[in-house]
Amino acid sequence: MIFSQDRLQLRKLFIDSWDKFQNKQPLTAIEEQIARIIELHPEYHKEIVFDNVDKDYSPEMGQINPFLHISLHLAIIEQVQTNRPFGINETYYKLVNKYNNDEHKVHHLMIDYLAEEMWKSQKYNTLPNENEYLIKLQELLLK
Repeated sequence: MIFSQDRLQLRKLFIDSWDKFQNKQPLTAIEEQIARIIELHPEYHKEIVFDNVDKDYSPEMGQINPFLHISLHLAIIEQVQTNRPFGINETYYKLVNKYNNDEHKVHHLMIDYLAEEMWKSQKYNTLPNENEYLIKLQELLLK
């Protein structure tokens, strides 16, 4: 999918995808995926512009980084497509069934746990614990 670690490059891809979508220009498969995610988030529409390509978002100030949020959606899609961690595909579709086929809601539930695992990984300088992440997702089926 997207292998760049370059924040500026990724943000430009998101902004370009959204701009092309709004102007009804042809999109690549990844641009289409990005645009559809942004479309589901009207609260971010005014943020996904070139003026914000270098903007820093401060969670401490209650700011949500729309670029990070979109990236997390893309990560969930990729995890399900590749079934990594192993078993996430089955868990995902069970959650979708549980939540009345509302994939967007399921993404947001999963994003909470994915973001937590990523935060712990960065804090402790370790790889994300895929097993713990998957267990937390499976526990959502029991709630």
